[in-house]
Amino acid sequence: MENFYQYIKPLHVIFIVTWFAGLFYIVRLFIYHTEAETKSEPEKSILQTQYKLMEKRLWYGITWPSMILTLVFGSWLLWINPYFLSEGYFILKLCFVGGLISYHIQCHAMFKQLQSDIVKYSSFKLRLWNELATVFLVAIVFLIELRSNTGWVWGMLGFVIFAITLMFAVKIYKKSREKREGN
Repeated sequence: MENFYQYIKPLHVIFIVTWFAGLFYIVRLFIYHTEAETKSEPEKSILQTQYKLMEKRLWYGITWPSMILTLVFGSWLLWINPYFLSEGYFILKLCFVGGLISYHIQCHAMFKQLQSDIVKYSSFKLRLWNELATVFLVAIVFLIELRSNTGWVWGMLGFVIFAITLMFAVKIYKKSREKREGN
């Protein structure tokens, strides 16, 4: 089984990377798709048609398969080495993975709405939403790298500080963008 582990773990990591890449990019496309709503015709229709196509290819061609393969290879790793399930940091990591899956499902709902020409969220809300994937990434990586039942407490404190910093950065960006567009 050890030989399998050495091949399964890199595959798990590869699909984690492609899953996150898909999640980061799909929300950027949602932002551009939403901002196209303010354009006049025919620019609006041309842009939104193109964004729909790009979103569909990314979502079904990369993001969904990457999530599924991440979960398959991660489950396989746990089957080979169930010891991790007795570790507190790993249980917390699985909670964040559950949150990431929920995030993915919510992105799917947004995807379906935009594919049906329903624009519910502002580009600012989508920018904030986009940063949530970064928060999940940071939390999961730190929990796995620290690998201790006490070290993750410091990691979570850093995680909270990181999340707050990201929120402020997005707000500052919004204000500077509004100022530039106002001039």
